[in-house]
Formats: sequence, structure tokens, C-alpha cells
Amino acid sequence: MLPEYDVIVVGAGHAGCEAGAASANLGCSTLLITMDMTKFGQMSCNPAMGGVAKGQIVREIDALGGYSGLVSDASMIQFRMLNRSKGPAMWSPRAQCDRTKFSIVWRELLENTANLDFWQDMVVSLILDGDNIKGVTTKMGMNFFSKKVILTNGTFQNGLMHIGRTQIEGGRASEPASVGISEQLKEMGFKVGRMKTGTPARIDGRSIDFSKLTEQPGDNENRKFSFLDYEVDYSSHRSCYIAFTNLDVHDNIRASLEDSPMYNGTIKSIGPRYCPSIEDKIHTFAGKDSHQLFLEPEGLDTIEYYINGFSSSLPLKVQYESLRKIEGLENVKIFRPGYAIEYDYYPPEQLKHSLETRIISGLYFAGQINGTTGYEEAAAQGLMAGINAALSVQNKGDFVLGRDQAYIGVLIDDLISKGVDEPYRMFTSRAEYRLLLRQDDADDRLTEISFQMGLARRRRYDLLVLKRDWKNEIRKLLETSSVSPEDINPLLLEKGTSEINQKVKIIDVLRRPQIALRDILFLVPGLDVLCEQFMGRKDEILESAEIEIKYEGYIERERVIADKIKRLEGIKIKEDIKYESLASISIEARQKLARVKPLTIGEASRISGVSPADISVLLLFMGR
Repeated sequence: MLPEYDVIVVGAGHAGCEAGAASANLGCSTLLITMDMTKFGQMSCNPAMGGVAKGQIVREIDALGGYSGLVSDASMIQFRMLNRSKGPAMWSPRAQCDRTKFSIVWRELLENTANLDFWQDMVVSLILDGDNIKGVTTKMGMNFFSKKVILTNGTFQNGLMHIGRTQIEGGRASEPASVGISEQLKEMGFKVGRMKTGTPARIDGRSIDFSKLTEQPGDNENRKFSFLDYEVDYSSHRSCYIAFTNLDVHDNIRASLEDSPMYNGTIKSIGPRYCPSIEDKIHTFAGKDSHQLFLEPEGLDTIEYYINGFSSSLPLKVQYESLRKIEGLENVKIFRPGYAIEYDYYPPEQLKHSLETRIISGLYFAGQINGTTGYEEAAAQGLMAGINAALSVQNKGDFVLGRDQAYIGVLIDDLISKGVDEPYRMFTSRAEYRLLLRQDDADDRLTEISFQMGLARRRRYDLLVLKRDWKNEIRKLLETSSVSPEDINPLLLEKGTSEINQKVKIIDVLRRPQIALRDILFLVPGLDVLCEQFMGRKDEILESAEIEIKYEGYIERERVIADKIKRLEGIKIKEDIKYESLASISIEARQKLARVKPLTIGEASRISGVSPADISVLLLFMGR
């Protein structure tokens, strides 16, 4: 007899793995169903985690006790901190990973997670009791019952791949599509749409002339994603390489656009604006002579390379011809062609902020089926869905992060409040409080909350307490130590900043933008001794302390603004408001408020098309 579970997770991509781990680690009996147990957390597109804003999300997942940061660190073959030339709000960690090892590490972690079972099969329908979820039915005819179900089907829902005029049903290369659930949900009243994404060809590294390309090594620093205190082996890290398209490449692609399903009308769904295919680039930036490409290694034990920037659905012959016109790739061999894929998604306005659907109680959506793109966005949604499903089983309140607490909060609020008209990708520009949401302070923002909830473990919380204590000690030393002109002026001149003519506190010297904490360590009595206590976390601790000191005025100002806006979040909106009767509100605002049904004034204020004047009318109507 099959057991009944608290939570069933459908799909074992980045969202499904995080959802299953979170639910199980919160004490719920959890079943993770996937079509292929050799592909946990499969990197379907580029073999990398993090990047601009995405790196912040991975660090937030780690701070909450999720696994994506741990897996990335364990499979990392290169690490870079992006946007170092900009302010710390823009710094974003990114890791190149070994694709095969990434999936293996995920499986090892999940198989060593208590309360988590697995089943290899395809889910074809949901078991419902009215508008309540009761479980799932698989292609093998198995009925699994549960209190909650989380769907993380990625691109598999009615997936259709395109290579030129060839169409192949599937959710990923050589893997079948998932059918049945979309049709059932549509009958239940869900809106179902179609989106498109794509991937480039994978090529044989033995056929690349690297001498003609620009090498892009990783950072020579002891960096990683997780805030836990383990070391990462950097001895075998690999470089990426930069190549460029040219006019010959562009002309060859232009001559073949009629064979591209995106241009001949075959594909009608919307693709990601910020990750365009090479066909889109050639068409949109017609006046540009070249486009930058990044050749990324797929792992330590393979000669396969990923061509970042050359996503395409053109026929294989055209992909071959075009790639061989690129300097360094004249003799390139292709392992797998690039392709475009169309798939079903469910417009996310149909969700609550907990990621539970509004139509079916106990059913949660996470990942690309919510209209997002990217491993990190999917993993964040999976983590939050897993947490909320488990909390609901335990009759506890929803766990919802605010826009001033995490990029994860921005992501989910954007999806629910604004919806999507193209695959959603996170950027730092989407966060109004990005100085509060830095990559270095994700643990300070989130770990204590997660520890109190029961997800983050004691070791993680203890490390947070140590980090806070150490930063306070650093600050005290800087505030109580002074430096004389003869000791500091040579450095000030070297750094291009004005000299001092009397003793000053060292913390005031550090506040100068030209001076880094590393530059003045030797001038602070006792700081070198303190650093010896940091257990291999010296860079992390010093960097975080320096940012908080240098930017404390800006950080405080942003916190004050966030607190003012947060007051709107506390003003609840009754669910039975008849927006269509509020004639003083614009027609667009009435329609969108009625569709989204925001729970608070703050949520209503972020809906696209709802103006400040509309919010004022709504407040008056509510007697505020």
C-alpha cells in the first residue's frame, strides 16, 4: 500500500529540488516525483549559477538554509564577483559549474535528507476533491495522496522543441514532454499561456583554436556562495573564453531567417527579452558589426563547451556554417545543435504570495511554469513553495518575504502583482532597496528568521552571531584607533586623496572612497590578531564590515524609506471589494485590481497600471 504524504513535489529541477528539501527539512513527509532520477537539478542551459542579481538570490537561498549555494560550491570550476567596478549594491557572485557534478551533488544531498522519498515517473493528473488538492496520478497508474502538491514542471508541460523546420515534442533534449496537467487545470478555470526559451549548440573543445580567443580566468580569491565555514578547492579551476561574431556570420544568419521558426511564424509564443537568440540580436541590433560570445567549459572531465550568446533555433546546417565563420571556431564540431522550446505556463497573478494557487487549495506552483526564466529564480520559488506548503501542513502562517528583505521577495511580489508578458528575469534594477539587499548581508537579513522557523540549522545561526560580533569588534577598533599624518599621508597621496594635518580616527579615513580596509589593516592595533579568529572567512568579514561603515548613511536613508512604504503593507484590503463600482478609479486600474485581488494597499500600489491617484481613492473608500 502506497503511503500518504504531507507534501508531493512534481519535478526535480532547481525549483523541485529546493521545494523537496525545504519541505522535508521542516519535518514533513515529502515525495519528490521526477521522470529521470539521474538529472536532479539539471542545468538545461548554461553551466553556471549566479550573475547580476541572480548571485544575490543564491546567497539568499543559502542564508535561508536552501541547498543551491552548497551544490554550486561543491561543483564550482570558476568563481567571479561581477560588477566590482560599481558600488557594493551591484556586486554579484557567479560560479561556473561542472554540469554533471552539479546534478550528482544535488542527488547526494537529497538522498541524505530525512523525510524525503523519491518516485521515478510522469505525473499526468491531479487528484482533487472539489477545489482541494488530494494528490497526483502518474503515467504508471499510481495514485499518490497528500495534503499539499507543488508543481515545478519547468519547460516540460506540453514542451515542443524547434530546430529549423523540425519539431520534436519534449521538455529538454532527448526527454519527453509532460502532458495532461495543463488540460486539467484549464478545465478548472486556470489561465494557461505559452512561452519560449532557447539554448545554443554544445561544441567540441578539441576543435576550438583557443589561441585566437581572449581568456577569461576566474577571480584569484577564496570566494564561494555559502555562508557556511567550509573551504572550496580552487586548484583545478578552468577559464572561460571570449569570441566575437562578425558581419559574415550576420549575413549568413540573415539569409536563413526564413528557416528560423521564430521568424517564419511557426513560434508565436514570447521569448526572454534579456536572453535573446542570435537571430533576435542580428535583427534587433542590425547596425552592430559584432556580438560578444562566451565559451564556457561544461566540466572538468569533458571537452564539451557551451556557447553563451549564440542561442538559436536555426537549422543545424546554418548553425554549423555560422559558427565556422567566427575566429577561433573555423573548424568547430558540434555535439548538439541549439534549439528553441515552447512550453505551457500559468500567469502568476493566479497565485497568492505563498505561491499557493487561488483556485485550488493546497496546490502550489514554482519555477518556469510561473513565467520566469533562470535556475536561480526557479530555485528561490521552489524554496518558498516548499516552506509554505510545510508550514500550511503544520497549521502555521505563510512565510512571505518583503521587497526590503530579499530579492526573493521582489521576485515573488513582481510575479503576483505585475504578472508577466515575457519570461521574467531578475535584475538589480527591479529592487528599489538594493543597497539593503546586498550579496554580503543575505545571512544578516534572513538566517535568523529561518532559524526561528526551523529550517536553518544551529551551525548556520551560530556563524551569523560570530560574524555580527566580529564586525562589531572591527568597528570598535576603527573607532578607538587614531592615525598620525606621518603614518597615513604617504598612502593618502598614493591613493589620490587629500592629506591630513593632524591625528584622526581611522574610521574616518576608511570612509573615504579611495581607501579600502585592506589598505589600512596594518595601522589598526589588534586587528591582525582579531582576523586570526575568522576561520578562513577573513575576506567575507572584512568586506561586509567595510561596506556597512562606508555606506551607513545611504543604508540608513534607504531603511527609513522602506519603513515608510512598509506601512502601506499593513493596510489590509477586504476581499469582497467590488472594484468595478469605484468610478473614480481608472478603468485599467479597476480591471487589474479585480483580476489580481491584492491583499494590501502596498501590493495594490505595485500593480502595473494602478496610479498613486487610484491608491488615494481606494484609501478614501476604505475610510483611511
